[in-house]
Amino acid sequence: MNMTTTVTAGVDTHRDVHMAAALDHRGAELGVRAFDTNDAGYHELLAWLETFGPVERIGVEGTGTYGVGLTRFLHRNNIVVVEVTRPDRQERRSHGKSDEVDAIAAARSAQSGRATAQPKTRDGSVEAIRTLRIIRRSATRDRTSAINQMRALIVTAPDEIREQYRGTTINKWTGVVVPDSRFVVPLIG
Repeated sequence: MNMTTTVTAGVDTHRDVHMAAALDHRGAELGVRAFDTNDAGYHELLAWLETFGPVERIGVEGTGTYGVGLTRFLHRNNIVVVEVTRPDRQERRSHGKSDEVDAIAAARSAQSGRATAQPKTRDGSVEAIRTLRIIRRSATRDRTSAINQMRALIVTAPDEIREQYRGTTINKWTGVVVPDSRFVVPLIG
């Protein structure tokens, strides 16, 4: 391990494989390599970077999506992580689009100081509240969908069934459903 140089890295994240690039303290490319997106892959990525020297910081693209697992791993290992935004289209066109190019661009952005945003940790009370809001929004959407389906079924039901529910409320409609959702009480009395 070369202890005289510090390493800055960049990671282009994807669902199955992350592409990492390493730069020395002068910005020279030390290597580019792909790693699996699991705990073993994260350990391998960090060990590979440390073969070049101490890791100063890592710029990660997509710390809130495909890069969230890697970001958590790096934080647990006391590595400075900065959020790197996707390169703009003009820059991508001039340098071509590839995972290797994006990983190098992420490393250069972290090294130059253009990328300074601290990624969200995606844990704790803020994450719990976000999760509850997502669940509530989904439940509300599903409830609305179920009510609309019941309305459509009642509107298209035979006349004798429609008469039973004419002028009634949603609460009466939902009252005919047995708690075990596999069974429905017959609507015809």
